[in-house]
Amino acid sequence: MDVAALLSRRALQIDVSGIRRVFELGSKLTDPINLSIGQPDFPVPDAVKQAAIDAIRADQNGYTLTQGTAALRQRIAQHLAADLNWPTSGPEAPTTAVTSGTSGALMLAFLAVLNPGDEVVIPDPYFVIYPPLAAMCAAKPVLADTYPDFRLTAARVEPLLTPHTKIILLNSPSNPAGVVAREQDCRDLLDLCRSRNILLISDEIYDAFTFSDGRTQRDPGGHLRCPTPARFPGSHESMLLVRGFGKTYGCTGWRLGYAAGPSPLIAQITKLQQYTYVCAPAPLQAGAAAALDTDIGDFVSDYQQRRDMVVDKLSRVTELTAPSGAFYAFPRVPEHLGMTGTQFAERCIEHKVLLIPGRVFSARDTHIRLSFAAPRTKLEQGLDIIAGLME
Repeated sequence: MDVAALLSRRALQIDVSGIRRVFELGSKLTDPINLSIGQPDFPVPDAVKQAAIDAIRADQNGYTLTQGTAALRQRIAQHLAADLNWPTSGPEAPTTAVTSGTSGALMLAFLAVLNPGDEVVIPDPYFVIYPPLAAMCAAKPVLADTYPDFRLTAARVEPLLTPHTKIILLNSPSNPAGVVAREQDCRDLLDLCRSRNILLISDEIYDAFTFSDGRTQRDPGGHLRCPTPARFPGSHESMLLVRGFGKTYGCTGWRLGYAAGPSPLIAQITKLQQYTYVCAPAPLQAGAAAALDTDIGDFVSDYQQRRDMVVDKLSRVTELTAPSGAFYAFPRVPEHLGMTGTQFAERCIEHKVLLIPGRVFSARDTHIRLSFAAPRTKLEQGLDIIAGLME
């Protein structure tokens, strides 16, 4: 049987993730310095683990409602009310769907909005799944060049808009650059989308990992708040907010996220989930509800110190936009080396340091992405090697 002849163009046009390729190379090395993986290195907080364990023991192991348990959705609504001042009741109140990770939320949102030939504006550099998600919907990803500061602004986006544009996708704090959107940029993008009847999707998987120098507001309790278009009045009626639990609480393997926004859109996302993912894991939803009451401030402060180490060592030898959130840096490969990001990443692998070349995230191949979600000793060793090779 010629199975290859049966494969769809949809599948064949999508390449294997360059991140996974680096993982495979790393598996062949002895004791590598792995600065490639975007996964927190702290344990899941005990209260979160215990809530999931208790749910398992209480036999909460069957299907939940497609949109998630009532308890978790209520807790999310309370969280968004406290953080964003979004209403929890009334005809225009937003609704929420718990999804299989933030990637599940994005996939369902694209399926709910895009028709073949529609266009999605995404920042370049971008998270690796954004262009393939559009392609899987037979839509066209349109890249908005954000070099050298990696900020998605209305001024950069507006010239790219056409009658086919249906979505503008903002990612802040961003992967791969760790850049946090400015408050004015958030407002301008929201206003642009409203004026053109375009859906703004704000992918905020790293919202809790915004450092003190990247935050502009504090809530009444004194806690720092990440800039987002969702903070502006009426935003819940005209945008889709995507957040998650895996990165924030160290439980990436739990595959839990959520989408919040206008009820008609969430209704379609929920319907599509019914025929795809069915529902997010039941007992882990109990853990997620407990997570929203868990303070991770100490972890964020520790990551900010690691960020400072990255900036201190690499800004001396290359161009680096200091990340204000997430746990990534996106330094440029120095031009005097005459190397692409891919070539430099391969050189680092020869020294047992695993990085991701910039072309995995961009139309350009001039940078590398490193994750500082790694043990401090490994991070310091890796940075010394990288800086030495750059010099």
